[in-house]
Amino acid sequence: MKDITSENRVRIVHLEDDPGDKELVHETLAAGDLNFSVHHVATRAAFTAALHSGPIDLILSDFALPAFDGLSALAIARELRPDVPFVLVSGTMGEEAAIESLRNGATDYVLKHRLSRLVPAVRRALEEAAERKTRRDAEASLARERGFLLALLDSLEVGVVACDDQGRLTLINPATREMHGFGPGPISHEQWRAKPRLWTADGRTPLSPDEFPLNRTLAGEEMRNVEITIRRENGDLRAVLVGGRPIIDAAGGKLGAVIALHDVTERKELERQFRQSQKMEAMGALAAGVAHDFNNLLTAIMGYGELLRARLEPGSEALADADEVLSAADRAARLTRQLLAFTRQQVLEPRVLNLNDVITDVDKMLRRLIGEDVDLLTVAAANLGQVKADPGQLEQVLMNLAVNARDAMEKGGKLTIETGNVDFDAATAQEHLDLKPGPYVMLAVSDTGCGMTEEVAARIFEPFFTTKGVGKGTGLGLSTVHGIVKQSGGHTEVYSEIGHGTTFKIYLPRVEAAVESKRRPSPEVERHEGTESILLVEDDASIRRVLSQALRLRGYTVLEVSDGSEALSVLQRPERVDLLVTDVVMPLMSGPELAERVAPLRPGLRTLFISGYTDHALVHQGLRREGSAFLQKPFSPDLLARKIREVLDSGRRRAA
Repeated sequence: MKDITSENRVRIVHLEDDPGDKELVHETLAAGDLNFSVHHVATRAAFTAALHSGPIDLILSDFALPAFDGLSALAIARELRPDVPFVLVSGTMGEEAAIESLRNGATDYVLKHRLSRLVPAVRRALEEAAERKTRRDAEASLARERGFLLALLDSLEVGVVACDDQGRLTLINPATREMHGFGPGPISHEQWRAKPRLWTADGRTPLSPDEFPLNRTLAGEEMRNVEITIRRENGDLRAVLVGGRPIIDAAGGKLGAVIALHDVTERKELERQFRQSQKMEAMGALAAGVAHDFNNLLTAIMGYGELLRARLEPGSEALADADEVLSAADRAARLTRQLLAFTRQQVLEPRVLNLNDVITDVDKMLRRLIGEDVDLLTVAAANLGQVKADPGQLEQVLMNLAVNARDAMEKGGKLTIETGNVDFDAATAQEHLDLKPGPYVMLAVSDTGCGMTEEVAARIFEPFFTTKGVGKGTGLGLSTVHGIVKQSGGHTEVYSEIGHGTTFKIYLPRVEAAVESKRRPSPEVERHEGTESILLVEDDASIRRVLSQALRLRGYTVLEVSDGSEALSVLQRPERVDLLVTDVVMPLMSGPELAERVAPLRPGLRTLFISGYTDHALVHQGLRREGSAFLQKPFSPDLLARKIREVLDSGRRRAA
């Protein structure tokens, strides 16, 4: 062992009242080749003061002193300097006193007539003290490391649980407590196993003790990303990924097991929403494509049906049949409009409005829809903020929600429509996938109906999903609501409980602007006929023929072409053209592209876009031009004539 007394000066406090004995002890120490310095004291007060004075490596004390003794000095030293070695040096110390002193904490004792033992005793005492200090330092370092490790485990969002080789819990961090819903305080092994909180991934079947992750790893299994469900006492379910392995020492012995638990509940919800969004987008693309082709067919059906009806004699059976055809076409047109609402492919006509006014406007219609056995209650907030939206689409939202609520209350009930101002901060907005912080206006529609299960509520906005019987619903009502609200920049939430009804909450961005007055058609719009010249560009031959025929019957001159290139050729000739009516989606050249190329040839020429599929980029590109308008397919020839008259007359008013 390293001799610490030869390298470092040993600072000694020597309690001795006899000057001769003091010199003898000092000479003995010097003869033993010790590097030391001595602070000599002879009284209790001086001894106590010396212990307070500074660093001390060793205490030497006589056993018998006037009005003072070695055991009293030992007691003071153990209180003030418990880590400093204490060696008694006495000529009168008996065996019993020696044993008593050692029992009370003395390091050693040396008799004055055998001072040859003094230097070895001092060296041994100093070495033992150094070893104790090294051990204390190591223990303190270990305690710090353990404290750091525990603090680290406490700060982790990952749950950590460990046990010894007998399965007794040795560690459970706060994240684990949070996942399981445990309160503060220690958790015993019995408490851990007392109630089955661990279930299969689907949350339907409790795990047996042999299936508990900690028990599986203790049995020697290594687990990676095993999904389980934690069911808390309050009924909340947490989806958890578990990994774990046995704890093995260097010799291969099993010390216990440890598992890590990752709470992935929020991540799984986001993944579910993302998958739902992808599914909705895919179905939306399919629905929009179907709607485009179907709208073209319906435009032709409605057009030829109206032409046929005009040629038939009033009261004839054929006229009744034509009316049925047009009625069926109109129902099909409403279906395609719902498809486009779901896919957010409509061209909206938004204006600043107050939701309370919209509710008032449709109040009578809603009461007719829901019937007399449903009590309609409106709770309109005072000082309600404004929103910018298409009023017709919001009316559609209210009617669809009212019909859905009516069907959920077969024996009658209460339907409540409520409005209010809501402000979402960043923390609240983060809980929703597509909601930004800021001011909103809330529209809530609540019923006292049968309610829905979580599984049904998760699918209600899917197109064609319905819980109604065959022939009792298209499954597009709520998907239409979802699409309209999305396209208006809003957000929809649903709250439902079996037997306690359902509440739909719609949040639309609040705007700081005055309410815009309702747009009323001018009296001139009622006149459907005209003598102007119209250039009709439509790639579908059947639609082109029926629209041309219908417009000519109303007095218009119609130049019909099938694509943009032919249209440009016509416009390069000196023929009169008062209005360009063009389809939006066409091969080779789109309608908006045609309008851009027409502008230099015919400055100021007004354009009416028609389409069964509203690609936002194409339509908005065209509608940015002054003098442009849009008409959604399918439409009847009469509606087309009304729109044409409106566009032409508005252009004439501006020119005047």
